[in-house]
Amino acid sequence: MSELTTEAPVGAAADYAGGLPAEAMPADDEMDDLYEDAPPLQYRFDGPETGPVLVLGPALGATWHMWDRQLPALSTTWRVLRYELPGHGGAPAEPASSVDDLARRLLAVLDDEGIDTFGYAGCALGAAIGARLALLRPDRVAALALVSASPRFNTADMWRQRGVVVRANGLERTAQANLQRWFTEAFLATQPAITEWAVRMVATTDQACYVAACEALAAFDIRDALGSISVPTLVVAGADDTETPPADARALIAGIPDARLAVVPATGHLAPVEEPGAVGELLATHFATAWQDPGAALPQPPPPVPPVPAPRVAAPAPDQLAAGMRLRGEVIGESAATDRPPAAPDGFGSGFDAFATRYAWGEIWARPGLDRRTRACVTLTALTATGQLGELADHVRGALRIGLSPAEIEEVLVHASVYCGLPAARAAISAARTVVEEETGGHP
Repeated sequence: MSELTTEAPVGAAADYAGGLPAEAMPADDEMDDLYEDAPPLQYRFDGPETGPVLVLGPALGATWHMWDRQLPALSTTWRVLRYELPGHGGAPAEPASSVDDLARRLLAVLDDEGIDTFGYAGCALGAAIGARLALLRPDRVAALALVSASPRFNTADMWRQRGVVVRANGLERTAQANLQRWFTEAFLATQPAITEWAVRMVATTDQACYVAACEALAAFDIRDALGSISVPTLVVAGADDTETPPADARALIAGIPDARLAVVPATGHLAPVEEPGAVGELLATHFATAWQDPGAALPQPPPPVPPVPAPRVAAPAPDQLAAGMRLRGEVIGESAATDRPPAAPDGFGSGFDAFATRYAWGEIWARPGLDRRTRACVTLTALTATGQLGELADHVRGALRIGLSPAEIEEVLVHASVYCGLPAARAAISAARTVVEEETGGHP
């Protein structure tokens, strides 16, 4: 089911239209008649009317169509609400004064639709709106996903300079420049239709609304508030994103309690467009497992399957080997220097490599008893004790991908020094330092 709404919201919409202080949100009965003539917010629904609501927020310059290819994975279970930023995709051109202004306009829509609890996933500016929603109304956000996000997007001067360029030259120049900001070179070379769509999408945005959004991002900074985000949070980063690189994602992970990180390989800033399947699967899994609304009719995990005795054959199960290769790639990457599959399947040592991949990754790392962060800490300690510095470097890189901060990795190695010996820990620290500096650009 699809449903499109373009009328200006009324009633509760007036409550959120203006600039309430960011520190607190008054109770509903205190907000009546505070604001009038709330700017409209265009939105639409897809999915079952009885499903729990999942809101998808777009990036600056993008329309709700950036989420089109996630709908098959999400709209069978959730009632997906997508909205347009002001002046985007033909939406009414009512510039927003701040990220909080946009958050309150969305809350007004949800109030007028009678939606109390919802999940939220947003990309870039849409992620900033989601983070502010989680801070303003944690009682209403069931789970949160921040895609291509940062606690502070670049610098205020950069955003203000972009606004100057748009005022002086319009949006055509910015629309062309966005291609390199949004996508990898490989994607641009192979997807001309999507490239043209992206240019037109930005170029047809209302200029004043785009500039106002740049000003809103210039003022956005939640670095000191990350610890107050209390809802289950997934942070998704493109491995090749130059606008909000993985280091920004790790800053979110380090600040938001119990947040989880997923890095999508070979992907740029507009990850939902460049890798729709991977992003859709990540969101579906996150919201199915992290949703905090006890009344929501979410799919339950399948009942446990009774164990089946392993067949008495010497050859490894191909699916288990493939699962191990996939998991290893997610944790330490396909190009790890030491722990990788054999180049020649029938060459010398290929049987051992397949066994190690199947057993270490397809079985041990895949076991449900420990989460990946804990397994990464155990692995770093074991490799420190045995002096396997090459593999330790791979697993430091993997720990960063999983979501451990450089400070947490250092603490693991400091702790290990008591039990593994100072020389072994010192060598591990040296090997880890090289990886951390490479991954964080020298700013852990």
